[in-house]
This record gives sequence, structure tokens and C-alpha cells, in this order.
Amino acid sequence: MSQNTTQSPRPGFMARYGLPISMLVEREFVRFFRQRSRVVGALAQPVIFWVLFGAGLSGSFRMAAASGGSVSFQEYFLPGAALMIVLFTSIFSSISVIQDRNEGFLQGVLAAPVPRVSLVLGKLFGGASLALVQALLFLWSAPLLQYIGLAPEMPLGFSIGQTLAMIGVLFLTGLGMAGLGFLFAWKIDSVQGFHGIMSVLLMPMWLLSGAFFPPGGSKWLSWVVAVNPLSYGLSALRHVIGRSDAAVGLPSLPVSLAVSLGFAVLCVALGVRMTRRPSAI
Repeated sequence: MSQNTTQSPRPGFMARYGLPISMLVEREFVRFFRQRSRVVGALAQPVIFWVLFGAGLSGSFRMAAASGGSVSFQEYFLPGAALMIVLFTSIFSSISVIQDRNEGFLQGVLAAPVPRVSLVLGKLFGGASLALVQALLFLWSAPLLQYIGLAPEMPLGFSIGQTLAMIGVLFLTGLGMAGLGFLFAWKIDSVQGFHGIMSVLLMPMWLLSGAFFPPGGSKWLSWVVAVNPLSYGLSALRHVIGRSDAAVGLPSLPVSLAVSLGFAVLCVALGVRMTRRPSAI
């Protein structure tokens, strides 16, 4: 006597990857926009930094451009301020990993019948997308400040090609930084501990990328900048904005993109490997 057995169909690609990634990305945006103070602070701080430092150092900072002429500090600092948004937003979005663990949400996510890579990518894509939106708003609004006299030496606007290139560079950089934050958040038990480690790591990482000042003639500083993965995201952003001649010795755009992509892939791979290990969650 034969017994008929029916097998449930295997979930498709969208059910296994697309749906969990999109849901986790949406959750990051919902949590972000529900916190109004976080929205204001994320945009106000880099704008204030950029305007105040640009005004204060405009008379003492002049960098010769390779194409002739000179570059003001506001022009030089513009990609660095955008990178500040990407760095802080993408990494601190990983705090939700600690909060979700304490609230029990992470246990439910890990028990879901979906690949771990989709869960990791959902968290990282959410943080990178938040960083992308904020950095784009800042870059688009920066030239408008020229009209009210806060940025008199800024170029007017960006072309469609530049905007598309900026989207790619900002998202790729944000993905790598979100992955770095995820690696720390997965191992740290408290939000306070995460803030403590990130406060020691983030600001030096940003300063030593060439965002605020060029490396100059210091050999050891040049080596530190060269091994900093954030330096290559900044270099790519300077290239696509069109002021790559403002800093001598920048790596080429293909090299900058390759390093940024490699760092992002490495962080994602390490994140997936960590979530597959048994833990005390």
C-alpha cells in the first residue's frame, strides 16, 4: 500500500530574502522618524559644524587646486561633513541590535525560518539607507546656503550624474560603517558600553580620514589615513562631487570604490558568521 506524502513548496527568493530585508529596513525608518529629537540632531549637528568651521577658518585655510585656483575650507569640508552624517548615523543605528536583544525581539528574528544573511542585510541596509537620506539632504541643502550668505564660496548645485554617483558612494560607505557597528553591537551587552567604545573609535576614525584636514607631509599620519577604510569612502565622494583636486595624493575612484566595497563585504560576511554561532541571546 503506497502512502502519498506531500511536501510544502520551498519559499521563493522574495519570501526568503526580499521580504525580511524590506521589513527590517522599514522598521529602522519607522523607529528613526518617531524620534523627532534624533531627526533634528542628525541634520543640525553637521550643518552647524560645516557653517561655523567654514566661517571661522575661511580666512586662514586656502588649498591650491590641481586645476588652478584655490579651494575654500567650506568646499574642502563639505564631503567631510557629509561623511560625518554617514558614519554616525549608520554605526549608531546598530544600537537597535542591543535594544532588540534586551526586549526579546532579536530572539524572535533569529528563530524565523529565513537565512541569517537576509537578517543581517536588513539591519545593515536600514542603517545605510538612513545615512544616505540624511547625507543627501545635507549635500542638497548646502549649496542653497549660498543664497542666504552662509556659504558664499560654494558651487551651485549638483548634476543628475553627480547625484546618482553620490547615492552609490554614500550607500556603500554607510553599509560598511553599519556593518562595523553591527560587529560591536552583537558582542556588547549594554547601550552605555556601545556608546563608550564608539565615542573612542568614531571621532578619531573620522578625523584621520582626511575629512577635516589634509594629512599634509606627516608620514605616520599618511599611513594611518591609508589604512583607514573611511578614507576611501571620503576619497570616492570627493571624486564624484568634483573636487578631487582639492587634496593631493587621493587614491583613484576605482581604487576607492574597490576598497569601500571590499570593506562592506567583509563586515557583512563577519556579521553573518557571528549570527550563526551559538550565543547567550
